[in-house]
Amino acid sequence: MENNNSKEKFSNHLKQTIRDLLNLKVDKAPEEETIASIKAGIDFRGANLWILIFAIFVASLGLNTNSAAVIIGAMLISPLMGPIVGIGLSVGIYDFELLKRAFRSFVVTTLFSVLTATFYFAITPIAEAQSELLARTSPTIYDVLIAFFGGMAGIVALCSTGQRGGNVIPGVAIATALMPPLCTTGFGLATGNWIYAAGAFYLYLINSIFISMATFIGVNLMDFNKKVFVDKQREKRVKNIIVTIAVLTMLPAALLTFMLVRENIFDKKVNDFINQVIANDQTQVIAKEVNYHNKEIRIITIGEEIMDRDLARVRNQLSRFGLDGVKLNIVQGTKNLDASELKTLLVDPTLKQADKNAQLLANEQKRVAMLEKELEPYKNIETEAISISKEMKALFPEAARITISRTVSLGVTDSVQTDSVMLVYLSLNKAIGAENRARIESWLTARLNTKNLLMLTTIIDNKTKKKN
Repeated sequence: MENNNSKEKFSNHLKQTIRDLLNLKVDKAPEEETIASIKAGIDFRGANLWILIFAIFVASLGLNTNSAAVIIGAMLISPLMGPIVGIGLSVGIYDFELLKRAFRSFVVTTLFSVLTATFYFAITPIAEAQSELLARTSPTIYDVLIAFFGGMAGIVALCSTGQRGGNVIPGVAIATALMPPLCTTGFGLATGNWIYAAGAFYLYLINSIFISMATFIGVNLMDFNKKVFVDKQREKRVKNIIVTIAVLTMLPAALLTFMLVRENIFDKKVNDFINQVIANDQTQVIAKEVNYHNKEIRIITIGEEIMDRDLARVRNQLSRFGLDGVKLNIVQGTKNLDASELKTLLVDPTLKQADKNAQLLANEQKRVAMLEKELEPYKNIETEAISISKEMKALFPEAARITISRTVSLGVTDSVQTDSVMLVYLSLNKAIGAENRARIESWLTARLNTKNLLMLTTIIDNKTKKKN
């Protein structure tokens, strides 16, 4: 009995300890202070708006020069978090007036940010998309999770007396990366790349929605007092409007999250398939393009080629990885692709190193092609020599063996001037006269299609060998 009581006491003590450790209200700041602090960062006019504009210029420069340090600095300067957190707070406490004010500021900040970035990228002489910029062209499930947990950390810090003045809020601003997508949107608009613009703006909206959602959840966890209305009808109407707005906002976000999770699972299956079935010590995959919506995989490999008879076996392995109905297209080697075609295949912005590898491979292939072109005449000589030897047997019975090679003739006094000479070494069964020699030389000149022919002959004799 005492043993059971001891266990119960220990269990209760452990539960109480965990509750105390995880209690968000231990150092909770007064609600009025937290709300006032958030409201102070909502409005954008005067200095606040100019700071945002300058921060956008800094971030755009960072993206343009591919400098992560400059981008981080811009995110620390930017006051973009204010309206987004304000939206989450207003929904959490049913403050419709605050919601309108926060949403208005959110639209203003977004508009000014995109216009500033568009202006910068329209006038900058560096128009190429760098890797830091390309990384902000499409959202992933990781962006959703970062925005949500970053937003949770932000609202907890704002509500805490010990963390409000610390480095949590700047850290959240860096982690959630609101500015780079806006700058990338401006880049897309300035360069006419609507896919970049749409993808980056989508990423910005997703980050904003999930930060607001995290703020809304945090406010409820902290038991913030809801706004009280004297007119109950108005209170009901305001709550209905806010709930409707929240649902309309969160449903697309929830749908997107579901789709991103499915897409990430698909990508993992593709990676498992490539690593276990295609890639090995002899065959290396240098790039891949995965199209989840069209259910298509396109990869580029180098090394040992997969034979046609094995391709069917490789495709049959797709079902083992849950990739039924997926189309697999394998580009083996680079002999049929030039640099521009390789870059077209490597459309995934995350494949920065693969893009460089492809360019190197394309350059290497050009070099190989040049060498093959230089070797082609020598290969032709070998083929011609076989044909000529058969023809000579019928035309010149005195010929026993022929050796043909292409060589270079240099002047002794002027080695700069060079001539390409076709050298023919002819072994004869017996001596020939000048007329027959001239006839053979004339025939070989025409047959080898050369203007410079040097023919050396030797007579095969069991006792002696003479040279003519």
